[in-house]
Amino acid sequence: MTHPFLNAHVAAVFEGFSPEDKATALALRALIFEVAQDTPEAGAIEETLKWGQPSYLTAQTKAGSTLRIGQAKGGGVAIFAHCGTSIIRSYAEAFPDADEIEGNRAVIFKSRADIAPDRLRHLIRHGLTYHLPAR
Repeated sequence: MTHPFLNAHVAAVFEGFSPEDKATALALRALIFEVAQDTPEAGAIEETLKWGQPSYLTAQTKAGSTLRIGQAKGGGVAIFAHCGTSIIRSYAEAFPDADEIEGNRAVIFKSRADIAPDRLRHLIRHGLTYHLPAR
């Protein structure tokens, strides 16, 4: 299911990506909404801009930590998590050497083909439920 853009500023950021990066960024966006739909405890997802990047937060429930999508410094597109959380570190530990990781802040995708949805769902779910007690 495609989620329409409700925020014109967010839509404009996606339009500013190169065609290949836009496809990657839109795939990440779709996966975030898919995981959110399958994670009712996270509540509704708000899509906004933070630091000029499309950002996804659980504003209603405050269950999660903000996830962002943006250009990676070395090229490609990244999904970013707050560097003060364990989201990226936990993901890297669970899937060692599976993806390009930038410290404790991002997972980088050079192309859409680099996205492994089954693996990345774990990172997104962790981000959307970060402030909930562990189950």
